[in-house]
Amino acid sequence: MRVSINPAKKPSRGRPRIDSEAVNIRVERSLLDLLDAWIADQKDAPSRPEAIRRLLRAKLSVES
Repeated sequence: MRVSINPAKKPSRGRPRIDSEAVNIRVERSLLDLLDAWIADQKDAPSRPEAIRRLLRAKLSVES
C-alpha cells in the first residue's frame, strides 16, 4: 500500500510570501557605478536590490 504525502503538511520552499511586486528597470551604467560606490560605503555591503530599497525608503520617508 502506497502512502501519499499530504500537501497541506508539506513544508514550503523558497522565499516567504509577502505583499510585494517585482519591478524591472534598466539603469544607465553611470548610475549603477554611483549605486555600487554607495554600496561599498555601507558596513554590511547590501545587494543592489536591497540598496535600492533602502535608498527609496530613505528618500520617500523624507518627502512624505
